[in-house]
Amino acid sequence: MLKSVRLQLGRLGHNFIDSIWRVGSMTRFFYLLLSESGTSFNRFRLVMREVYFVGVQSFVIIAVSGLFVGMVLGLQGYETLQRYGATESIGMLVALSLVRELGPVVAALLFASRAGSAITAEIGLMKATEQLTAMDMMAVSPMARVIAPRFWAGVISMPLLAAIFSAMGVFGGYLVGVVLIGVDSGAFWSQMQAAVDVRYDVFNGVVKSFVFGIAVTVIATFEGFDAPPTAEGVSGATTRTVVSSALTILALDLVLTAFMLRASD
Repeated sequence: MLKSVRLQLGRLGHNFIDSIWRVGSMTRFFYLLLSESGTSFNRFRLVMREVYFVGVQSFVIIAVSGLFVGMVLGLQGYETLQRYGATESIGMLVALSLVRELGPVVAALLFASRAGSAITAEIGLMKATEQLTAMDMMAVSPMARVIAPRFWAGVISMPLLAAIFSAMGVFGGYLVGVVLIGVDSGAFWSQMQAAVDVRYDVFNGVVKSFVFGIAVTVIATFEGFDAPPTAEGVSGATTRTVVSSALTILALDLVLTAFMLRASD
């Protein structure tokens, strides 16, 4: 019994130390990434190519998901507001829910699942096939040529995708509330315009999506760069990217929301 307890404690301690080591490695990786970013911007076409890969190719899933989320919010919100005779406020409910919270968070989760996993798999395969080693031998920095363009592409794309998600969500709420149910169109838009504040709602949502973009792309690029050069290693790194990104997004959302609510008081 005592031996089993010692074994479990040993495993727990090993996992804890390994987690601390990975956090330190990721911090050092992030510092090197920023220091090499200037070189990558000299060839900005590399960044734009990655923006197409991680941003434009994620457009469909972001837009369609935003539309359906907005429609669901419209249906649920109408049923709730109808009890209090405030169905004209459905536009306000949909817009605030999306701009403040659901837009940045759900868009970031979808971005991590689609683009983050693809970035990790691509970099991991480049490492497994020794393409990164070949770049080092040719005096080409993999950090500047491979990692930095993907990082900045994610940082640029994430706020835009979150905005598209929120816009499509509002449109979905309009389809359900005005077109399908019959809420007055003028009341829908006027209530929304009166309730949504650019400084405290829209700006806070942009800040959240920007922070989420940094977090997801750092995790994705680090996991790909750190992946063992085997098929199993790349597979595990891709899984860790999705799981770690999702947990990080939710944790950062809690912290950012707490700071933003305190700042608005």
